[in-house]
Amino acid sequence: MSVADVALTPIQRGLGFSFAHYSVKSILVFLRVVSDSTTTMPMLILDSDSVADLKLKIQTVCNEFRVTRQRLVFCGRELARNASRARDYGVTDNSVLHLVLKKLCDPLLVTVVTACGKVFDFHVDRRRDVGYLKKRISKEGSKGFLDVDEQEIFFRGERLDDNRVLGGICGDGHSVIHLLLKKTVKDFLLEPLILNPAVKLPQVIEDMIDRTVDGLKKGNLPVRSAEGTGGTYLMQDSSGLKYVSVFKPMDEEPMAVNNPQQLPLSSDGQGLKRGTRVGEGAIREVAAYLLDHPKNGPGSQVMGFAGVPPTAMVRSFHKVYNNPKGVDSCSTKDAKVGSLQMFMKNDGSCEDIGPGAFPVEQVHKISVFDIRMANADRHAGNILIGKGEDCRTVLIPIDHGYCLPENFEDCTFEWLYWPQAKVPFSEDTLDYVNSLDAEQDIALLQLNGWDVPEAVARTLRISTMLLKKGVERNLTPYQIGSMMCRETVSKDSVIEEIVREAHNSVLPASSEATFLEAVSMAMERRLDELTK
Repeated sequence: MSVADVALTPIQRGLGFSFAHYSVKSILVFLRVVSDSTTTMPMLILDSDSVADLKLKIQTVCNEFRVTRQRLVFCGRELARNASRARDYGVTDNSVLHLVLKKLCDPLLVTVVTACGKVFDFHVDRRRDVGYLKKRISKEGSKGFLDVDEQEIFFRGERLDDNRVLGGICGDGHSVIHLLLKKTVKDFLLEPLILNPAVKLPQVIEDMIDRTVDGLKKGNLPVRSAEGTGGTYLMQDSSGLKYVSVFKPMDEEPMAVNNPQQLPLSSDGQGLKRGTRVGEGAIREVAAYLLDHPKNGPGSQVMGFAGVPPTAMVRSFHKVYNNPKGVDSCSTKDAKVGSLQMFMKNDGSCEDIGPGAFPVEQVHKISVFDIRMANADRHAGNILIGKGEDCRTVLIPIDHGYCLPENFEDCTFEWLYWPQAKVPFSEDTLDYVNSLDAEQDIALLQLNGWDVPEAVARTLRISTMLLKKGVERNLTPYQIGSMMCRETVSKDSVIEEIVREAHNSVLPASSEATFLEAVSMAMERRLDELTK
């Protein structure tokens, strides 16, 4: 079958176009759906279409591809700004776009039939894996079910590995599986990666690693998440009924060599976000935790001001991890290096409900963190919703692999459009911002083993400078954050204009201190204009 044969139906039925109506204002693009089986679909779009328009047309072609589930990638860059035109990202005739879909999480009804004919029904989160289902089966001991190590699961004649995600198996929402006997042996390695022996791991990190190891010892396999653009593994505790941590290997990051989502390799080392590098996401995840200081100073509490979960660099081996070339045995040589972050109990993400219900101080703590870290990937899906000790709503920021970029080109803050962002900061938050020190932060990162690139250090200095000067003038999170984010892909943000102005005002051989002084002066002028 030719490409044209495949193209006609979705183009004609979904979008109301046909090849006969092709005009100079229309362009033909190819949509490659990234999933277990990669398919490519041609689409006609208008040259003036925004990213939001493109997503809506994709939903029209296939109703399963809801707008809220779509992440579009072109030439290694995510089309993150819905208001920008697709052509602003370089999308032209015959361009190939990669579509990464967020998985649905509605419960599945799974019917288990044992070898002796007993039948039992389970309602299971489709994001769970076969190993979790075995634990659920084992809990039904009073009904004569088997121990976990004695179970073997079959579906339509195929034996299922413990790491298979149920949503990918039971696609119709109700499936029958068969249960037999089995004994299994599992190999694994998980240990902290100590970059500076002089720095002692916090107790909360040691406990998280110990609990993760206990789960692996019990044979509870890592569960690869179907969400996101990189390899993410949910690590289980010893009971197999709870997650304790999240492992993200560096070699499975988006566009990395072992990325499981079939994204193309980066041709120049650039990450999905401008100013980041493939394979550095784990380092940035750890840096985010280290720089999320508690109100009373570094090390005074387990959780910091913004609530970034405890995170550490680890070395880990497991046959579940994505290794296209295969591995023979458990060894340090075959181990992956990545970030291990504490799994936070939650009731979903901010994508699931409107922002009106979020406490102002919870939005403000994340806004302070994102501005300071120049976050290039803050969307509602990576802010979890939890409950504090007093049962009040708590927002939990995760996924910080695109923090501290080398430039400000891709800074994006979804909270800019929330009403809380236009409320002034509280006195407690102002005190916290005034306590921040970029030079101390850079020294802390270096102490923990990160040889901070000069461009990254400059980003942290400038973003911290803007945050502190902004709160001095009683600016809101919206006003400060808007200075860091582009209105469109092709229009520089205010902070980029400030940096360019400073570059043009100093000699090429000027010191970093001289350059930062020029940034400060240009920033003062812009802030004065804003507050007139």
